Formats: sequence, C-alpha cells, structure tokens
Amino acid sequence: MPLLLESIKKQSLKDCEIILADAGSTDKTLEIAREYNCKIIPGGLPAKGRNEGAKIARGDLLFFCDADVILPDRFFEEALSEFEKRKLDFASFCIIPLPKSKFSKFILDVFYNQPIVLLQSALPHAATGIIYKKELFDKTGGFDEDIKLAEDHYLARRTLKLFKDVKFGIIKSTYIYVSDRRFKTDGWISVGIRYFLCELHLIFIGPVKSDIFKYKFDHYKNRNAPKK
Repeated sequence: MPLLLESIKKQSLKDCEIILADAGSTDKTLEIAREYNCKIIPGGLPAKGRNEGAKIARGDLLFFCDADVILPDRFFEEALSEFEKRKLDFASFCIIPLPKSKFSKFILDVFYNQPIVLLQSALPHAATGIIYKKELFDKTGGFDEDIKLAEDHYLARRTLKLFKDVKFGIIKSTYIYVSDRRFKTDGWISVGIRYFLCELHLIFIGPVKSDIFKYKFDHYKNRNAPKK
C-alpha cells in the first residue's frame, strides 16, 4: 500500500481525495494511511469497502483500485483525457505484473489484457482499477455485496444492461501495475483455473454467491512475501 499511495502522491492531478476502506487490519495500514492524509472508513470484503468509500466520496468521478497496485506517472492525466475524449461513462485498464518478467507479462497479456480489449463492447471486464461517473455508480446501486468473486465484472455487465445509453471502454493510453504475489503464492495455474471457471459461471449461471471456488482474500499473514 505505501507504494500505491506514493504513486498517487506523484500524480499531476491534485484535486482528489483518497479514501481507504479498512477491513480490520492489524498491521501498520492505518498508520501509513494517516501519513498520506487518507480518509479512513470501515470496510470489509472488496464490494463492501468500495461501496462504503463511494458513499462518502465528494467528486464527480470515482476511481476504485486494489491496495497492491502502483500507478504509472501521469496516470490520471492520461486516463482522464482519454475517458473524456471517448465520452466514456465508466472504464477499466490493462494490467502489467510486478515484478516485471517476460513470463508473467505474456500470461496476463494473452489471458487477460488482449481479451478484455477485444470484448470491451460485448462482454465488459472491470477489475483492479475502475473509473466510474459517480452519478452512474449511484444509479446502479453499487457493488453486490453478496457476490464472493468477480463482483466488479458483474457490476460492469449489469450497468450496461440497466442503462443502454452508457458507454464502457478499456483505457489504452495508460495501464496499472499489479503485484503478482497472489499468482506466485497460490500458483499461476490454480489462480488461472479459478478465474476461468468464475468467468464461465458468470456467463452461463450468474454471479458467484457461494464459496464454490474457495477464493480467499486474507491468507498471507503467515507466509513470506515473494522477493522482488
């Protein structure tokens, strides 16, 4: 999280507020958040935390992101410029793994980045980093907090079903760096299979509201973080 907050601090866009939804952390999360003047609110699982953050956000645009990402230089400047130029109502991004490696980049490009660009009109994907017009987000009712996995993808698809005149797109002028910790710790194949099965479930059955895929969010406490 310090890397994310430092990357936000370096952005040219200064007229923004940083809201951190804390799910009962016991480490230095809150201390670090206060150092960066974050607004701290009680959170929970991702859907709950994002919804709570959106409730108190004052801006016209919302940007949701995970804590283990880093924003490149000029991220907001380039993303918002394209967002406005393409007249988008909500958007998401391609991702680049950290630490950088040809293998992990190839895997993510082939199995995530390229597909989400090709399918952005027919089958939207929105995860890791998402821009939403706040007015539109409020109309959708926010993230479904009963969904266990891929609540972000589901919201993107539900938004287009609810409002036929809104426009979604994958921002191409910039990207988001994301830690590959989960992939290394849980295994590339294991995580990949879960994501693939979740996608099929979402398409053919509906949102995942059970623990069928046993996807955990808080299971790294007793494991060493991968070396960078």
